[in-house]
Amino acid sequence: MYNEAMETLALFPLNTVLFPGQLLPLHIFEPRYKQMIGECIQHGRPFGVVLIRLGEEVGDQAEPYEVGTTAHIVQVEHTADERMNLLCVGNARFRIAETFHDKPYLTGKIELWPWEPFAAGSADVDRVQRQLDRYVQILAEMTTSKLEVELPSDPAALANVAASVLQIDSIEKQRLLTTFSIGQLLTDLSAVFQRELRAWQIVQASRQLSLDETTPFSLN
Repeated sequence: MYNEAMETLALFPLNTVLFPGQLLPLHIFEPRYKQMIGECIQHGRPFGVVLIRLGEEVGDQAEPYEVGTTAHIVQVEHTADERMNLLCVGNARFRIAETFHDKPYLTGKIELWPWEPFAAGSADVDRVQRQLDRYVQILAEMTTSKLEVELPSDPAALANVAASVLQIDSIEKQRLLTTFSIGQLLTDLSAVFQRELRAWQIVQASRQLSLDETTPFSLN
């Protein structure tokens, strides 16, 4: 069974940032990552998802950012062509102390890095709940699809859900992942939501103005 006091972890550099509690589907086809996943399944261990700083997902080994999230495999589907479809869930944040290249895939010596606990009394919880609810509504309208996101009352769970939902640049998401405390993460998330919601309001207003200008005027 996997020991939470980790020392060495298999690392999977990706062009995505994973937050605790976030679901992550993966399609595994490179031999090195099929080996990595096979070993993780065999030993009941997670692997670490880290955002790529330099390099590409496929091919030569990429250089990752130093902060990532452990990914636990919850579902595996083996395909006819010996590939794998995985469903993983983010669990714990960590920092990389050292990386190793002695296997076909990247490994690292890591330390778990939990956020500092939330200090009660902040208004950011209610604010982020309202902003996230509005943000999800707009996403559903723009994609013409039904999106349902449960709004947790727990500050840490809320922060992670909100960060996962945000459609922003991966580097900015990485910055959020490296926030020192849950309180600071909520504060930063609120600022990002305010910016994104304001930008969408401007886009919607511009679209309505264009529609009004192209609508024929009638006295009837």
